[in-house]
Amino acid sequence: MTEQTEQTTMRAVVAAEAGPAGVLHLTRAPKPQPGPTEILVRVHAAAINPADWKTRAGGGWAGRGGVLADGGVILGWDVSGVVEAVGRGVTIFQPGDEVSGMPLFPHFPGGYSEYVTAPARHFAAKPSGLTHVEAAALPLASLTAYQALADFAKVQPGQRVLVHAAAGGVGHLAVQIAKALGAYVIGTASAAKHDFVRGLGADEVVDYRAVDFADVVADVDVVIDAIGGDYYDRSLRITKPGGTVVALCYDVTPEMRARADERRVTADFMLVEPDHAGLLAIRALVEDGRLRPVVDTVLPLAEAAKAHELGETGRTAGKIVLSVVEG
Repeated sequence: MTEQTEQTTMRAVVAAEAGPAGVLHLTRAPKPQPGPTEILVRVHAAAINPADWKTRAGGGWAGRGGVLADGGVILGWDVSGVVEAVGRGVTIFQPGDEVSGMPLFPHFPGGYSEYVTAPARHFAAKPSGLTHVEAAALPLASLTAYQALADFAKVQPGQRVLVHAAAGGVGHLAVQIAKALGAYVIGTASAAKHDFVRGLGADEVVDYRAVDFADVVADVDVVIDAIGGDYYDRSLRITKPGGTVVALCYDVTPEMRARADERRVTADFMLVEPDHAGLLAIRALVEDGRLRPVVDTVLPLAEAAKAHELGETGRTAGKIVLSVVEG
């Protein structure tokens, strides 16, 4: 490989087509350059999310319409790294700044690579005290939780919040953010993860394998549901009139919404958006000691397929992160 090739290309993991984790392969791709309002970030770490493996398999919100069949894409929306260059008009960052963010979601920014370009305001300064691996674990999941709890449901102190899959990537952050907002938090998790969820601040933890949560939980103001299926109607049953059910992984059809309306409950699907103000609020929670990402597993960039396989088991607590910088 020539020096010029090394300067104009980068290591990246590409999904050449939709399919199982094995379609991911490490290759070299063109190094992007920042346009107006954009920054070029040297990626140090990139986290894995369910959106990644659902999109890789041909589903998910970003992968709809056969996107992966059109020459392949570089996945990855959670990144942490260092600004290498800034485009025209950028005033909030300069080269050398440490940043983390969720660039371009649901479009493809290419986080599984050495470099990413995106609008500057899709990033924020990396929370001080966090490594790049820890910071990469935050953006998509924490923004999802923050936007669901603070923006959509408008959680108030003293309200009762139920977080399904409370040990998961979004769930473990939603528990902490709900507590920071002053809520009484109930989480569902397998028995083996109860101590973990309590350690995040949950006031109650329900073993969904042993009991029906709808039989032991009542009078909830807000439900954060990243599971779907029959969890939707069971969640409606225990939500107070005037409460909110936030669907994170499934559409709320008109028929489903009608059932919620009958109970005077607000229910809708919410898709996370890049959000500079939200990232700043999350950074403040981290630096105030009220929010911390939990990293379950760290793997090198070349093992992205293994990371997807691990994520698809549904057995992790916290996040899976790819370490991109070698050495």
